[in-house]
Amino acid sequence: MSTSVTSMSPAELQKAAREHLWLHFTRMSSYTGEDIPIIVRGDGCYLEDINGKRYLDALAGLFAVNIGYGFGDEIGEAAAAQLRELPFYTNWSYAHPRAIELAAEVASLAPGDLNRVFFVSGGSEAVESAWKLARQYYSARGDNVRAQVAERMAAGERIEQRIPSQRRWKAVARRIAYHGTTMGALSINGIASLRIPFEPLVPDVIHVHNTNRYHRPSEETEAEFTAFLLEDLEEAILQAGAETVAMVIFEPVQNAGGSYTPPEGYWKGVREICDRYEILLCADEVITGFGRLGAWFGSERYDIRPDIITSAKGLSSAHAAIGAVIARDSVMEPFLEGHEMYSHGITFGGHPVMAAIALKNIEIMRRERIVEHVAEKQGYFHQSLSQLLDLPIVGDLRGTGFFYALELVKDKETRETFSDEECETLLRGFLSPRLFEAGLICRADDRGDPVVQISPPLVADTAEIDEIVSTLGDVLAEAGERMNR
Repeated sequence: MSTSVTSMSPAELQKAAREHLWLHFTRMSSYTGEDIPIIVRGDGCYLEDINGKRYLDALAGLFAVNIGYGFGDEIGEAAAAQLRELPFYTNWSYAHPRAIELAAEVASLAPGDLNRVFFVSGGSEAVESAWKLARQYYSARGDNVRAQVAERMAAGERIEQRIPSQRRWKAVARRIAYHGTTMGALSINGIASLRIPFEPLVPDVIHVHNTNRYHRPSEETEAEFTAFLLEDLEEAILQAGAETVAMVIFEPVQNAGGSYTPPEGYWKGVREICDRYEILLCADEVITGFGRLGAWFGSERYDIRPDIITSAKGLSSAHAAIGAVIARDSVMEPFLEGHEMYSHGITFGGHPVMAAIALKNIEIMRRERIVEHVAEKQGYFHQSLSQLLDLPIVGDLRGTGFFYALELVKDKETRETFSDEECETLLRGFLSPRLFEAGLICRADDRGDPVVQISPPLVADTAEIDEIVSTLGDVLAEAGERMNR
């Protein structure tokens, strides 16, 4: 049996977990008569539970442990050194070396002139902070122009100058997209079932079509699909009042619903629409940032050219609670004049220990050529997963890099999906526990149509890929037989 650094026995841990621990996004009733899985150790792409059973983590924690579980000693040494030097100080009007170094490192990796980095504690905070930044940007920009115009007119200059809109607050996001759980980020979410329990939410968010092509008309070309999406986006902006829209926020590849990739020309069109109506474009890269798509940022992979990037998970490979909002120089400019400031802060944003861990994570990723590894292996990964399309229950394979999803269907010919009751039986009644029993951790999800999401640590190699595909093949074949009885 595996041992763990704890004074509690396995039985005591189970008892304490049942009595005191509240698990995230978990039906606690499901553990009424069952043991709670307790993970005690990780190595490479593998985890081990308190009973000594090993699992291949094909979800990288939550799309997060990019360097895997094999660099703990090195990361721990960096954290310990920082704790000895400076265990904490704030970024509220002060700076410290690790935050400065990490900001410079992130800026060097981000595409274009995304040179300003505002640190937070995680992905939801990053999205929340980006929306607040976008809202305040227009106010600050308008105030500065007004002050400049007034000063020039006071000097006797006759000028005619358009003053930017001072009040913009709305955001545009995609349907079924997940962007976090704090109230602002939750409002941006395009998943109704997550929003409804907490309504009323933060106004105003407009949701537009996502880039899922699987259930679109079969005769529709990629160019026609792109045109449809862009027309839908522009119409939504105009209906909302373009002068009131502060931000468009999309993921480079949408996670919820199952790794929706963009069609050709989509991002170029989105950028042009945002420019046309002077709206800030935010790429939510909480998942896709730091290598998951085979580039440091998905924005680079798809030439998105965003004004703002939100990031978190891969920034520290989930070894620390840290995220970042990365902004273009032009977004920072209104806050560099007079009395203007971004009226927002997080106590632990840029925490020196968290920043030290993130710096070490990036150092490891560079040294081990992890991003290059994903770019080199993504073809093999896709080709291997494509074998599963031979199964009657597998309708579609989507994704890129180390970020994939398999959509499950009731009828492959008609692409008919499963009912809500059937999804409950298939995903939670069979697939999730059966995959775990088989030693494979991935996500069976139906926020949208039913999918299995596969997103392993970026250090996964052909052996791990083969194991993922083999285990998935066996379990999905069994699932198909059960659902057809």
